[in-house]
Amino acid sequence: MAISKQILDDTTARLREKLAHGRVVTDPEILETYGADETPALRSVPDLLVRAENTDEVRAVLEICNELGVPVVPRGAGTGVTGGAVPIRGGVVLSLEKMNRILEIDRENMVAVVEPGVITGVLQKEALAEGLMYPPDPASLETCSIGGNIAEIAGGPRAVKYGTTKDYVLGLECVLPDGSLITTGGKYVKNATGYNITGIILGSEGTLAVVTKIFLRLIPAPAYSMDLLVPYGTIGEAIDDVYRILTARVVPATIEFMERDAIAVVSEHLKGEMPFPDAGAHLLIQIDGDTEESVLRDIERLGGAITADMEQVITAESPPQRERMWKARRSIREAIQAMNPEFIAEDCVVPRSRIPEFLKAVKQFLSPYGLKSIMFGHAGDGNVHIDTLKGDMDPGRWKELIPELKRGIYGIAIAMGGTITGEHGIGCLRKEYLGMAMNPASMELHRRIKKAFDPNMILNPGKII
Repeated sequence: MAISKQILDDTTARLREKLAHGRVVTDPEILETYGADETPALRSVPDLLVRAENTDEVRAVLEICNELGVPVVPRGAGTGVTGGAVPIRGGVVLSLEKMNRILEIDRENMVAVVEPGVITGVLQKEALAEGLMYPPDPASLETCSIGGNIAEIAGGPRAVKYGTTKDYVLGLECVLPDGSLITTGGKYVKNATGYNITGIILGSEGTLAVVTKIFLRLIPAPAYSMDLLVPYGTIGEAIDDVYRILTARVVPATIEFMERDAIAVVSEHLKGEMPFPDAGAHLLIQIDGDTEESVLRDIERLGGAITADMEQVITAESPPQRERMWKARRSIREAIQAMNPEFIAEDCVVPRSRIPEFLKAVKQFLSPYGLKSIMFGHAGDGNVHIDTLKGDMDPGRWKELIPELKRGIYGIAIAMGGTITGEHGIGCLRKEYLGMAMNPASMELHRRIKKAFDPNMILNPGKII
């Protein structure tokens, strides 16, 4: 429902009266740039943009918009792929990009205190300069923000050893939809004081509160690491070796996989730079540790556990070698977009032992439609990225089929003991399918939590629920 001109004018006037000059933006050309994130084919231009620079400004925006019933869509760096930062019902986009300060890196307590607009890769570099490590490493780490990572519980290749964003959040400062300010947790590890509000806000995609400060746990940075690229004849052989690696008491920092179709499309895109382009699967493994001896010991143990021919394994120790090795994995989406810009991107999770079975079942499901799929992901934690390509299918038929394709892929994941998303979230693209992964009681509890935080339903409406 469109906002009336009177309410929009009142909102604009009150925000300009309360906020510093230049914070409130009405320029149509600028608004247009905030009408999309990285979700394909999804755009909705906001009525207003506010670029907040501190917590008090965030509080003012929410207090005014809550009183007037105007939707507010929090936005970080805009790198999401499920429409979480797209203002599908208009209203105000509340950009936190200027709240981008690292307030403190506390070496003694191994805690970083940051604002939500801090870029993930920047925090990692600053922590490393202090001999510390912030492990979560989403693919977009050079452009995504910590606030967005909080909203989606972002993961990344290192999740197999180090976990995801949720494992490093010690506390949050948040503004509730009515402008109230709360703090959950802080520079301490244990907290049994009341409900776990931090845990509820994590992954809530900006629908419950606006995060304005984050307390993050850091760990000592490993001194040494080595990367390996291991080729296989089939994806089944690769996943079987993942099991062998982990049961040999080797826990790699990363275990990424690419299946045959992913290797082929990247090989074509990189024009000969791809190692082992004819392999049925690749594993990319990183081993890290405190000493070179411990890393080499783990690699020796790994070599004794797996079935792959170690003479074919490529190893990399220097940054340039690592960059060449990981270029293929990081180029998958770029290669797909160059070949076929229209595709459905899913990130289902299944028990890692069932990855080969899941890949086979999805390809069998898509085969009668004549659609090609590219699959890759995190072998260590069962998170599979499935990109289904439109190809030369009629646009009308493609659009009509999308709900059916999504339901089919999600149904396969759920039947195998998995769920519909591992790290990209629900947003507005998957909300119609949430009931596939949750029973009615869980769905109702989600609605009640939303209502408890946001009784006027102004905060990022149309997302998740």
